[in-house]
Amino acid sequence: MFKIELLHLFSHFCKRTPINNMANFLVVGLGNIGAEYHQTRHNIGFDVLDFIAQENNLSFATDRLAGKTLWRLKGRNVYLIKPSTYMNLSGKALRYWKDKLHVPPENILVIVDDISLDLGKLRLRKNGSSGGHNGLKNIEEVLQTQQYPRLRFGIGNQFSTGKQVDFVLGKWSAEELQQLQEPIARAAEAIQSFVLQGIEPSMNLYNK
Repeated sequence: MFKIELLHLFSHFCKRTPINNMANFLVVGLGNIGAEYHQTRHNIGFDVLDFIAQENNLSFATDRLAGKTLWRLKGRNVYLIKPSTYMNLSGKALRYWKDKLHVPPENILVIVDDISLDLGKLRLRKNGSSGGHNGLKNIEEVLQTQQYPRLRFGIGNQFSTGKQVDFVLGKWSAEELQQLQEPIARAAEAIQSFVLQGIEPSMNLYNK
């Protein structure tokens, strides 16, 4: 009798609980849509996801509030999205896909440019403030939390006083594009490590 009741409870639990939710990941590259923003410093999040897509023969399709593709990685569903809401409304796209795909906050990774880091330097963080970044500010406002992982990608700070906006929205030089090849590939490795090993082991590996 006891075994039958246990089986009944287990069956009831399985029916009510979505299967494999924890196998879903959402990787959000921040940037701005449009040809005028192509290869600008502010769009490094898009560039990292484009690299992953190219390396894995994936294609982004226009979907609700974002370009989206699915990267199947050793039993995990890794949804890559490039918000089409523009940088300052990134949280709108993130929240929509987070809710639709039932992705818990710890399985979200946001890729963002960072002027406080040297060009190509990576910093994985488990949580934290926006650091003044408008995309992260909006995500924090929409989600009402700072508790989500992010990968900060250094773009340097070679600008004069009052020229920060021009710098982040400026295009990479030919020399910088060459310098970016290795760190972009390393960022893709860090994302794969995050999915397969988790945030803390990945921080130990890539925050150097």
